[in-house]
Amino acid sequence: MTLIPEPPALTFLATLNVEVGEPIDAGVTPEGHRRIIPIVGGTVSGPQFQGRVLPAGADYQILRNAELTELDARYAVELEGGAVVYVHNAALRFGAAEDIASLNRGEDVDPALIYFRCSPRFSTGSPEWAWLNHTVMVGTGRRRPGSVEIDVFAVS
Repeated sequence: MTLIPEPPALTFLATLNVEVGEPIDAGVTPEGHRRIIPIVGGTVSGPQFQGRVLPAGADYQILRNAELTELDARYAVELEGGAVVYVHNAALRFGAAEDIASLNRGEDVDPALIYFRCSPRFSTGSPEWAWLNHTVMVGTGRRRPGSVEIDVFAVS
């Protein structure tokens, strides 16, 4: 008889509401169709921390096919108290071709129709927030017109 191990617990940290600019289309490359989505601001709110998304960075996307997009977002947040945290968020977004096309045009799509999961990695020099440097995070995302909402959970 094989025992199934207990999964690790998740603790909700915050929701990152990342405001984005107009996509820059780099075209079809050997790796796939590349798009660059500028990150222009936003907010961080939750029981573990609050702050703002700094207007720096971008989401470097590869549209693998009509249904699957790989996301590679790199940006920074400033937490209350002034600590700056670098964010590197790798994600997959998958859905029906017509729903993904709607998202790529900046239209609102019911988040229940899209699989959007991520693994954000945080890095900071702040002693108060140093635990972020060695904690695995997972998240769920929702693409909205003009923004991306990411619910971030720490894995225990």
